[in-house]
Amino acid sequence: MARRSVLFFSLAGLASLAVAQATGDRIDLYFGDWHGAAARMTHSSLDERDIFTRGDPQNPARKGAVLRYVNSYAHATLATRASTKPTRLEGQQEIYFVESGRGTVKAGGQTIDLFRNIAILMPANLEFTVANTGDQPLAMYVINEPTPSGFRPNSAMLVRDENKLPITASDSHWVHIVKTLFVTTDGLGTLESVLTVTLDPLTIGKPHVVDHDDIEEVWTALEGTSLAFVGNQLRRQTPGMSFYHIPDNKTPHANINQDQDAQVRFLYFARYHPHQQK
Repeated sequence: MARRSVLFFSLAGLASLAVAQATGDRIDLYFGDWHGAAARMTHSSLDERDIFTRGDPQNPARKGAVLRYVNSYAHATLATRASTKPTRLEGQQEIYFVESGRGTVKAGGQTIDLFRNIAILMPANLEFTVANTGDQPLAMYVINEPTPSGFRPNSAMLVRDENKLPITASDSHWVHIVKTLFVTTDGLGTLESVLTVTLDPLTIGKPHVVDHDDIEEVWTALEGTSLAFVGNQLRRQTPGMSFYHIPDNKTPHANINQDQDAQVRFLYFARYHPHQQK
């Protein structure tokens, strides 16, 4: 009970930040949930549902139309025993993070097994196919990023098993438990980091405002129900829901795990500044 009291006392103490920032219903423009999105077909047989789409993050024309630097962010499923046609990405790369199901991805002579928490960085110009080898849909999050002029993509796909990765930080923004999937030096073209972030029970990340507006930062709930603290609002965030950091240099955000017993976990990706070409 004491920890919960401290948590809400901390929130009350942040009331002074709620000046000239995004408030009220406007905050909903920066939340997305693939469960309610229309399906579209990509790579011949991937059923993708948009979470966020391209738009103006300062003044979104519609809910979720906020991406300025990333091409698209979606949730995809591949039906049982289905496979994509050979695909080659030109001027773009894709990052896949498997949510559930089993399958394989083949590219450049490599065959990689896909299962929960496997992350793939698929570089530009490399032909690949994805197959569902299980008896349930293969579900994954898909980030599509452009490759800037002069960028040299990796020659092979890069695979990370989040299940086996070490913790790279346990006190970022007070309480964030971080595992690093990919960073710029791994071959990202526009993004600078793709991570998973876990919060222990009854903890809150440090509310903060980024002091520049050329950021692209997205938080997606993978496990557990949490509270997203954005501006002067709280939003309940369940698995499949995402929020986009409002890049107005005014609106603070943080993640809160109000559960007394279980952790919550997020998929996070960000572009902070234009970075040097490889």
